[in-house]
Amino acid sequence: MVSTDRQVIPAGSGSLICEVCKLAGVIGWQPDVLPGYWQLNMPLGDDPDGEGAIDATLLRRGSADGAGGADHAVLAVHGYTDYFFHTALADHFDSRGIAFYALDLRKCGRSSREGQTPHFTTDLARYDTELERALQIIGQETGSARVLVYGHSAGGLIVSLWLDRMRRRGTIASMGVAGLVLNSPFLDLPGPMALRWTATAAVIGTVAWFGDKRVARSPNEGGGGYGASLHRDYHGEFDYNLQWKPLGGFPITFGWLSAVRRGQARLHRGLDVGVPNLILRSDRSVTESEDAVALQCGDAVLDVKHIARWAGCIGNRTTIVPVADAKHDVFLSMPQPRKVAYQQLDTWLDDYLGAASDVASQNG
Repeated sequence: MVSTDRQVIPAGSGSLICEVCKLAGVIGWQPDVLPGYWQLNMPLGDDPDGEGAIDATLLRRGSADGAGGADHAVLAVHGYTDYFFHTALADHFDSRGIAFYALDLRKCGRSSREGQTPHFTTDLARYDTELERALQIIGQETGSARVLVYGHSAGGLIVSLWLDRMRRRGTIASMGVAGLVLNSPFLDLPGPMALRWTATAAVIGTVAWFGDKRVARSPNEGGGGYGASLHRDYHGEFDYNLQWKPLGGFPITFGWLSAVRRGQARLHRGLDVGVPNLILRSDRSVTESEDAVALQCGDAVLDVKHIARWAGCIGNRTTIVPVADAKHDVFLSMPQPRKVAYQQLDTWLDDYLGAASDVASQNG
């Protein structure tokens, strides 16, 4: 069971400030809304999109003393209308000896602030700031652990583009990144073919130019089939903050949509994330208009055929695994496909950790 206190607890001011936090210009680790987790607020300065001061929030599983001495760590990045709440996923990585960190991006989840547009950005590359700062903090805390990056949905697109930029700068190894896991990455727009035409992307960009916060798609006021299939108060088994992850989703703005389309176009030309990578997805898509039973057995957010088509554009060392009857977030699926998803993750991690061990022994 994944659960979280629904009360929003802001980060405190704390009196004990660790050296890494001083370097990052942030307040020390504070207790999170999730028991057994700690959060670190990371100020990012003024928003390039004009919505005032922004920050991001780094999460850590474990004790207040941190993850010193860990050989491996994971940095998890959520998708759109999402934030970190998935404690079972964190527990699984921890059981493999992998220190768990997660990032609530600017204007998302714990990083959302009054007067700001949830999840809004006009350039996905702007997330590089908090992503790279998170890597620096993880490196300081763990003593240079090898980092596995994890991205779900829009987070999968964001981190793939980021790693490709890092690879071209030649900084992946120096930043400690050694692998990538993608959970139903957002590699193309679902819906009619016309949405994916080059001319349509130009129209989206033009509308965004004249009003980047204009709404391209409104939330599902009926509550949203996918969201209802997850939350325990409806048809699901998981609990999370409905202000940070509303059932019907947040509005999609033309500015954000234009940024996504530019990012997807770059991916479609071919990326190289520079590290071994695993892509997990469902074997089928379903529509949000289908009944509650059908919604439990497929991806109700993305077209899995698009993921299959573009997965080969991520890099040269890619493992692609469709999971039968999985949901959009394969690790929030029904028990049987969820079990299979974890088994597939473990199979890949065995190779990933084994390869890392071989490298360490050769260097030793």
